[in-house]
Amino acid sequence: MAPYRLLIRRIHLWLGLSLGLVFAVIGLTGSALVFYVGIDSALHPATRAAAGEAAPDWRSPVWDRALATGRARWNDPGGRWSLEVTGEGGAIPARYYAAAGHHADRQMAWFSADGARILRAEPWGGYLMSFLYQLHMELLAGEAGLQFVGWAGVALLLLLVTGLIAWWPRGSWAKALAFKRGAAPIRRLRDWHKLTGLWSLILLLIFVATGVLLALPVVTRALFAPAALAPPAVVERGVRRISVVEAFAAARGAIPGGRIVFVDVPDRGDAPIRVRMQAPGEPHGRFPASYVFVDPVSARVLAVQDYRRGGIGTLAAGWIRPLHDGSVAGLPTRILAVLMGFAPAILFATGLFHWLRRRRARQQA
Repeated sequence: MAPYRLLIRRIHLWLGLSLGLVFAVIGLTGSALVFYVGIDSALHPATRAAAGEAAPDWRSPVWDRALATGRARWNDPGGRWSLEVTGEGGAIPARYYAAAGHHADRQMAWFSADGARILRAEPWGGYLMSFLYQLHMELLAGEAGLQFVGWAGVALLLLLVTGLIAWWPRGSWAKALAFKRGAAPIRRLRDWHKLTGLWSLILLLIFVATGVLLALPVVTRALFAPAALAPPAVVERGVRRISVVEAFAAARGAIPGGRIVFVDVPDRGDAPIRVRMQAPGEPHGRFPASYVFVDPVSARVLAVQDYRRGGIGTLAAGWIRPLHDGSVAGLPTRILAVLMGFAPAILFATGLFHWLRRRRARQQA
């Protein structure tokens, strides 16, 4: 065997043994998170009791009523409420970020369809799906875990590439792609490992690369240079606070045809209201990259970040999340993303058992 191929195989082996379990955990949790919202709703019947009701439109008093209900329970001078506009009936999801808390230290709440009651309230990370999300994104280790996952993803890209190079046939392609049913168990393990890696390689490269970009925003900014989000200073001063509906009206005027997805309302009166919108043609429906900042006193639009006007880098970066979570083409690609989440676990198990059996055979020899 050529020295460079032997080196490639050793790099592949030790990357797989050292990071394979991490890869498997991230893959399996990623599979569960593809249908995060639906699974969480199924596990909590109280939040889907009124799912058949019509969704409130942007003019509905429900949004201000829900905000008032939430503020009656949690209120901090530097806190912030974020209401999600799902476009569906039933419970209204929301998040409350306390002033001194980390971004992850948020209170999740679900309001009744009329906004008058809190149906469910749990801290982020305190229920199953959010636990899996934290395990997937940061291995339950906060910012340090997020950095580890990001840079481990870079190593996993190398693991996938070295696996391809180590497999690359020097003779018959038919033989290299075959699964030998009658071969010895150690050879069948190798074939399972080889074929799982080959058939899932392209999609795994996409999922891992986009995961790296989500975990390491510094790398994303360096590669794509997307438009920076710079909240403006509020000019107006006064006692009056505009309603959520007024903020929605201002945002819709700023991005015609856009769909409102979130509204962030600070408890502090001199901070802008931020409306997150999906501009026409924007690829991700739940976490788009278009924002409108509205003055909380005058309802004047202070700034607009329209995804379509952010340049090539912003347009490209907008595809990272839909490619990563499988939502790029709807239900078929989401199902495919679920299936691909099992591939790392299969690769780790078959690679580990193959290495152990070879090691045992050498020891016996």
